[in-house]
Amino acid sequence: MGDTGAGTTGVGETGVTDTPAGRLQALFEGHRLTPTQRRIAHSMVRRAADVPFLSSVELAELAGVSQPSVTRFAVALGFDGYPALRKHLREVAPAEQPAGAASYNEYQQAVEAEIENLKHLAELLADPRPVQRAGRLLAASRPLPVLGLRAAASQAYGFSYFAAKVHPDVRLLDEGGTMIQDRIDAAVRAGATALLCFALPRHPREVLDTLAYAKEAGLTVVTVADSAFAPVAKVSDLLLPAAVGTGLAFDTACAPMLLGRVLLEAMCDDLPEAQARLEEFDARAAARGLFVE
Repeated sequence: MGDTGAGTTGVGETGVTDTPAGRLQALFEGHRLTPTQRRIAHSMVRRAADVPFLSSVELAELAGVSQPSVTRFAVALGFDGYPALRKHLREVAPAEQPAGAASYNEYQQAVEAEIENLKHLAELLADPRPVQRAGRLLAASRPLPVLGLRAAASQAYGFSYFAAKVHPDVRLLDEGGTMIQDRIDAAVRAGATALLCFALPRHPREVLDTLAYAKEAGLTVVTVADSAFAPVAKVSDLLLPAAVGTGLAFDTACAPMLLGRVLLEAMCDDLPEAQARLEEFDARAAARGLFVE
């Protein structure tokens, strides 16, 4: 039942290359990167405005890899070494550090980083076609399984909570274990054609195994992930990236949450009965006195 375009991402279809992050992604496209190199690429996209000013040691610390890994990454992209890559970045992806950034405390820096993540998401959404395609796939799947484990469980729950108000059969998969494949089998038997996954770092191995199983079962996998280079990319038919913030002790996921709401909007556009279902819910909620006005 799969959809065409296996392994594609929303990034490659947007054509947004007039921003530092977009030019970085264009630089990485077409290269077969190792997991370590994808981690470096992810870190560079996430901090696109800063990367041209970073040393190889600083980039290695940012990505959590060794300095030689950064050098090998630059060579894999076709440069003589990291200095040549940084020189190239300063030429093709210039970016000024925001005024006053040096005076921000760590909490303000975390907020500013999330603002940049949201700006990048807005740039990607300049081409709505990947999200619209995802909305059609999700709306057509009856039932619709929604997967999110560990750090991504809250994203999956939030999407499922609202989706259930307009979609006739949403099945939340937010707990791992041996029964998760049984639940996918049950969804397929009931007529499911697609699965939505929220995948955030650190990426559990069980998520990759579950998505691979879902694809083998015939489901089209739509994934919201923190990066186009995330490990789940290889087991997704359509990947929509939304970066997470890493400035605090625990990652922040404002952009993935917002992208989930955007997906809900796109799904509603392909559910003719969505508005009627919402109006029916509002009428019942009012009759029950469900909310305090």
